[in-house]
Amino acid sequence: MVMVMASSAATTSTSSSTLLLRLLCLCTVLPVTLQAARPTNITIGALFAFDSVIGRSARTAIQLAVDDVNRDPTVLSGTNLSVIFQDTKCSGFVATIQAGMELMEKEVVAVVGPESSVIAHVVSNVANELRVPLVSFAATDPALASSQYPYLVRAVHDDRFQMAAVADIVSLYGWREVTAVYVDDDYGRGGVAALTDALQPTRARVTYKTAFPRGADRATLANLLQLANSMESRVFVVHASPDSGLDVFAAAHDLGMMVAEYAWIATDWFAAAAIDGAPAAASESNNNIIQGVLTLRQYIPDSDAKASLVSRLAGAAIPPSSNNDATVAANAYSLFAYDSVWIAAHAIDQFLDEAAGNVTFSADPNIRDANGSALRLSALRVFDQGDQLLRKVMLANFTGVTGQVAFQFDADGNNGTGSGTLINPAYEILNVAGGNTGVRRVAYWSNYTRLSVDAPTLLDDGGPPPNSTSTSTTPQQQQQMSNVTWPGGMTTTPRGWVFADNGTPLRVGVPYRTSDTEFVSKDDTSKDGVSGYCIDVFEAALQQLPYPVPVSFVLFGDGVTSPSYDELVQKVADGFFDAAVGDISIVTNRTRVVDFTQPYIDSGLVIVSTVKSSSSDEWAFLKPFTPELWGTFVAMCVFVGAVIWILEHRHNEEFRGSLWNQMRTLFWFSFSAIFFTQREETISSLGRFVVIMWLVVVLIITQSYTASLTSILTVQQLSTGIQGINDLLASNDPIGYQQGSFAGSYLINELGVKASRLRELAIEEYADRLQRGPRDGGVVAIVDELPYVELFLSSNCQFTMVGQEFTKGGWGFAFPHESPLAVDLSTAILKLSETGDLQRIHDNWLNQGTCDTQSQGTGGGALRLSVANFGGLFLICGVACGVALLIYFARILFQFYQYHRHGTTDGGAKEEEEDGGGGPFPDKERSMRWRLATRQSSFRDLMYFVDMKESEVKAAMAVRSSSTKSTARSRSDTSDGPSSP
Repeated sequence: MVMVMASSAATTSTSSSTLLLRLLCLCTVLPVTLQAARPTNITIGALFAFDSVIGRSARTAIQLAVDDVNRDPTVLSGTNLSVIFQDTKCSGFVATIQAGMELMEKEVVAVVGPESSVIAHVVSNVANELRVPLVSFAATDPALASSQYPYLVRAVHDDRFQMAAVADIVSLYGWREVTAVYVDDDYGRGGVAALTDALQPTRARVTYKTAFPRGADRATLANLLQLANSMESRVFVVHASPDSGLDVFAAAHDLGMMVAEYAWIATDWFAAAAIDGAPAAASESNNNIIQGVLTLRQYIPDSDAKASLVSRLAGAAIPPSSNNDATVAANAYSLFAYDSVWIAAHAIDQFLDEAAGNVTFSADPNIRDANGSALRLSALRVFDQGDQLLRKVMLANFTGVTGQVAFQFDADGNNGTGSGTLINPAYEILNVAGGNTGVRRVAYWSNYTRLSVDAPTLLDDGGPPPNSTSTSTTPQQQQQMSNVTWPGGMTTTPRGWVFADNGTPLRVGVPYRTSDTEFVSKDDTSKDGVSGYCIDVFEAALQQLPYPVPVSFVLFGDGVTSPSYDELVQKVADGFFDAAVGDISIVTNRTRVVDFTQPYIDSGLVIVSTVKSSSSDEWAFLKPFTPELWGTFVAMCVFVGAVIWILEHRHNEEFRGSLWNQMRTLFWFSFSAIFFTQREETISSLGRFVVIMWLVVVLIITQSYTASLTSILTVQQLSTGIQGINDLLASNDPIGYQQGSFAGSYLINELGVKASRLRELAIEEYADRLQRGPRDGGVVAIVDELPYVELFLSSNCQFTMVGQEFTKGGWGFAFPHESPLAVDLSTAILKLSETGDLQRIHDNWLNQGTCDTQSQGTGGGALRLSVANFGGLFLICGVACGVALLIYFARILFQFYQYHRHGTTDGGAKEEEEDGGGGPFPDKERSMRWRLATRQSSFRDLMYFVDMKESEVKAAMAVRSSSTKSTARSRSDTSDGPSSP
């Protein structure tokens, strides 16, 4: 039993060891098995035009990339990458057949290409159906980023970014109009659409489009450019293909369009065709055909890998199948083609790891050959793992010869269909300077730095540095470029616009006024058929322009009533007129439809009212002062006279005498001082001080009285009581305004005036309606623009402006939106103002009247003076009088005390003698009665003392002082007598 159990245990142990050994062997063999599951060969396709400028260099770059991938042991370990080249021959039909019938049936897992946006639109549909990813290195049409093409991934920056760079260049130089010259296909149309969108935030626009067919000859191009040259814009953006785009510049050179005042900007095709090594283009450049052109080139940072690849491309031979004798020239597209192969290789490597080498194709049930068809559609196979490989392509993240290679994520952070946009777009801005200078780099552009003279820098992870400014928020002043040589060898920036040279003069609408013809009117004697202040200002401004502008004036209106200015402005917006010149006010609703120049005259709304001369009745002399001021002034005269009498009474004989004489002197001095005719002289210092202060007050008051009385007797007074806009709005009387003016709508819409109160009048009716007044079928006032009112008042002296302008505005010339003439004429108007010519034109036309509008004033008459106007003067004079009285009475009391002290000492001695030294009244009751009588006697003494002359007081005090001394000596002698021997 024990032996059996032991044997069983031994058997179990042996089985476990065998199982463990088998598991170890399986783990060792499994990686080898998985590795062996990878296919030994995998094929990609390459689809492009072999004989194109891009295709010649791209073919060599793609082949070099395939060779490098196969030599790299870290990529596609054990799997050989092969490539099948297919020539599209620049034909969408051929591309469809080649891609669908020949390339796809060879079961390629990915396709590098196509190079053309036109072919990409076609082939992408085949790729969508067969689920084969396309990695394009040159298809830049922005429309290809749509979710309509999920299997198209672009290893190149699309045209949205380079058009943003073009828009920044246009904005930097202040150009407002651009002419687009482009090839009429998906690539050209998509690029121009992107340019239009990019220009919109800069307030510039594409004003003319010149589309030419693919393969157009120079004669066709010349005809199209001739039409473009007849337009206003002199800024041309050329978006063509490298194979035919240079013919555009050859035709432009023949037409004389590669000279000064022109600006030419070419997109990145130009760099590949004319800068990166085409011999024919180089010879044309030497002949200065393309001198002054600005072009973009996709920016690729310098690196050892880039330098090595460029060197290898330069030494490569042209493939035998090429029909072109040109040598291979490395350009940006060839570098992107090289990286496109590596994108596919990395994606295939990751895909094979994930799919365990499972690469299968299956028939598409939607594709079958029709009866008798020889297209072999049934041979096409769907790549079963195509969507899986597409995801790996989108996750590409490595450093290639073009820099960091990675694709933009969707808004939700996931790589999805239609999101194949390469990160960190950047461009070089190159300038073909011509001569020995050659091509210069004048700026860089990236989506986070915009235009800059410094190369864009990226972090190690390929992202922009922190705090980078985005395209939409960088201020204009932060953008900069180096100096540019423009066509014709000019270094000054072209204006970018001239008057259209299409044989048609500028059609200018002019209002046919029936009144105030000084501003603008029909004039059969003038060569232009019109004349007036506005016409002279317009023509003087045209003379300031550096280019000729032929004009043709067209009258607008019937000549019977003044036309509607809103309708005239709308005619400009509708294109019926090219401009409108006249007395056109710049108001909000008009600026919405047209652009105005700088105002050349102020034209705020003002009020006109009737005035009458002030009546000079027998009491007119009292009107300068209010009754309160008259009363205060008289009281002040009496008060000051009393103060002077008090101060001078003890010193001045002229202020003494009988009571009647003193009162007469007081009032006489008070009122005679008003006319500075007082006969009495002041002797005391305090009296002179008060007189000086009072005379200053009298001088100011009398001068103010004279001025106010003069104004009252001469100024015109309002007869309506309206003194400003507030009074006008508060009343219910009718208000007049000029026919065709915006004043009526302004009063209704902005100020809330009832329409029933408004009367639309011709200017000839102003005087009659104002004189009749609101009670007799007239108006209480008229609201009109300042220039009309000034001209009206210059010959109608019985009316005046009331209050101030209650709106601010001006007259300007109207042009269609975005017209450069509006900007140039604004500058010209400012020059006229600075030189004084604008004022001379004004004086020549608008100072024709006989009335002095300045002397009419603003109405309302002179204001009466009140106490408040002189309160400060009265206060100063009153304080001066109070201080003088305080000093005077203090002095009086001190003298009275001295005087009374001498008198009391003498009397007391006598009383003591009579009473035996015991006081006058030893009895208490008799003593109190004596004290009361003494106080009454003291007040009478004080009044008597105040009335005494100063000289008498001093003499009395001297006598009393000597008497006191004599009495003291007598007492001294009496007390010393008994003790003498």
